[in-house]
Amino acid sequence: MTQIKLCGLSRPQDIEAANALTPDYIGFVFAKKSRRYVSPETARALRAKLAPGIRAVGVFVDEPAESVAALLRDHIIDIAQLHGAEDEAYIEKLRTLTDAPIIKAFRLGSATELTPEEATEQRQTQLATLREAAECNADYVLLDSGAGTGMVLNWELLRNFPKGYFLAGGLTPENVADAVRTLHPAAVDVSSGIETDKTKDAAKMRAFVRAVRKEEGYEQS
Repeated sequence: MTQIKLCGLSRPQDIEAANALTPDYIGFVFAKKSRRYVSPETARALRAKLAPGIRAVGVFVDEPAESVAALLRDHIIDIAQLHGAEDEAYIEKLRTLTDAPIIKAFRLGSATELTPEEATEQRQTQLATLREAAECNADYVLLDSGAGTGMVLNWELLRNFPKGYFLAGGLTPENVADAVRTLHPAAVDVSSGIETDKTKDAAKMRAFVRAVRKEEGYEQS
């Protein structure tokens, strides 16, 4: 059964909307360059409003492992999601500081119009990235088109990926059922696809969750 992660929540009303939908995960973005950034203090207050059973994921970009571990130890988040240049040595260091699950994100690029030469070069890079992701020692990997670009990646690349993964990149209420039907990912991860004017939209959140659950054979009550 494909799980659901609603990422980039930053306001009390976002948490209220998520609580009504009971996704498997919500995400707090701790990367300061992101427009979705929340401070640890804000995340703590939002986490206090989060319904039991929904796991909070912290999204980081090259944050010191000690800072990530502190947020996990303080139960502000349950899972660390790494979106920067963190390598296997970083993951191993983080494991010495916490036993919480780790998600490592890999960027594959989007399915955009390219010249034949550009397409060949991109595919070679994508295949190398997928090999690296398959060998990653994190608990989970997330396959994305980029860093919050909202662009759809080439799903054909993922058909034979050898382990479960979080699928991100350009997912919306309109295309997520097709993604689940085509790829059967372990989880789908959405942020910009549930926004209107760069703000989380409760109606789009609801439509996204319902689309996944309808495709999987059960409806949101």
